[in-house]
Amino acid sequence: MPTDATDRVRDAARPHTAPDPAEIAKFEAIAAEWWDPQGKFKPLHMLNPCRLDYITAQITGEFDRDPTRPRPLAGLRLLDIGCGGGLLSEPMARLGADVVGADPAARNIPVARLHAQQQGLEIDYRVTTAEDLAAAGERFDVVLCMEVIEHVPDPAVFLAACRDLLRPGGLMIVSTVNRTARSYAMAILGAEVVMRWLPRGTHDWRRFVTPEELSALLRGAGLEPVDRKGMVFDPLGWRWSLSDTDLGVNYAAAAIRPA
Repeated sequence: MPTDATDRVRDAARPHTAPDPAEIAKFEAIAAEWWDPQGKFKPLHMLNPCRLDYITAQITGEFDRDPTRPRPLAGLRLLDIGCGGGLLSEPMARLGADVVGADPAARNIPVARLHAQQQGLEIDYRVTTAEDLAAAGERFDVVLCMEVIEHVPDPAVFLAACRDLLRPGGLMIVSTVNRTARSYAMAILGAEVVMRWLPRGTHDWRRFVTPEELSALLRGAGLEPVDRKGMVFDPLGWRWSLSDTDLGVNYAAAAIRPA
């Protein structure tokens, strides 16, 4: 089993990639709107209950926790990488996790800190990257990487850093957008052009990741995929739900770092 010392040597040897400045700038430009459910992050507010259902089920299942008990994630150290304004960090903290929220977009972090303070939540928010956290020797039981991988310049390097952030036996949860004709129609034409939920250019369809590509990337980073599900929007019910079979647009996956 690799030791922490071995991990640090590998960290020093691995090439690091700077976050894409253009991608960071997109989110910094709308940072103040993170907690406006009718603002530019409306799609994430609508998606959040579905994401939380998946995340909570995976964590409680992997760590044998009772999700019906108060603070079922107590004792777990969790990293929300690409935390934005804290839409996932806050519910994870309410469930008892010791949360670090990290984002390279500096304008996001004051928004997240202020909102957490107003809610009486203690969350360690930092302007940093996965690569820098790994190089500093940080370790977590759970790493969340939700709607991030399609914005990083080198997914393989990014996932390798996320792997090193996990303790042996730790759990990583990733969500992203599949690269299909449906995803172009819904995530770009629908959300950015027709509904104008997001600024034009928020997503680049060419950077979307298929489930097969994500599984290969996870394995290449030394992680073992254990689950994946689609997140499907119902325009009639105006809500998102999880699907075992439909991964055609949004989907999430879970992987563990072998002990």
